Amino acid sequence: MNIRKYEVLHRIWELGVVGIIRTKDVENGIRSAQAIFEGGISVLEVSTTFPGALDIMKELWAKGKNSGLVLGAGTVADSETAKLCIDAGGQFIVSHCFSEDVAKLCNRYGVPYMPGVGTVTEVVRAMEWGSDVVKAFPGDVLGPKFIKAVHGPLPEAQIMPIGGVTPSNLEDWFAAGAFAVGLGNALVKPNGKEGDYDAVRAAAETVLATIASIRAAKRG
Repeated sequence: MNIRKYEVLHRIWELGVVGIIRTKDVENGIRSAQAIFEGGISVLEVSTTFPGALDIMKELWAKGKNSGLVLGAGTVADSETAKLCIDAGGQFIVSHCFSEDVAKLCNRYGVPYMPGVGTVTEVVRAMEWGSDVVKAFPGDVLGPKFIKAVHGPLPEAQIMPIGGVTPSNLEDWFAAGAFAVGLGNALVKPNGKEGDYDAVRAAAETVLATIASIRAAKRG
């Protein structure tokens, strides 16, 4: 058993949210991530969609590795990119689809791999390849009912939606049984634009408070 892997997954579950950084601007990516972190969301995912993602990850890891940061990489399509992200400080890997090569590499290094899924078959395949948590994507298409439906035949499946998750529908996702949620623009662009870091920090605080309230009410 790789203890570090399960410590990372536990932190994600405990927090209930992953803050997603997806930007072409390295400086803005770093500052947005820092503001989200200061707002209490200590699990961050940097999308590899744009050049500069590794630079953002390296800077964040250098500053936050001793301060409780859990850093991951998103939209990872191949094992080569996954290895570069792990070397840059990545502690978990998220993909938009399943890749056997990425699964093998993450298993080798004891890093959680969360591939995108959209059917029960894809969920089962990912679980059989060692994914303890899968990513419901695109969340705005699948909706919370997808998680509830999957939990019928697969109650042990741990599912994190990304895409279509907003502060206003958090209760729907957690009521459906979400392991955690991924939030991008709702955190980085709370006012519809990048660069308002005070608003980013406040948005992170609000999301955490909302999730805590939802979970408290669920416990009864």
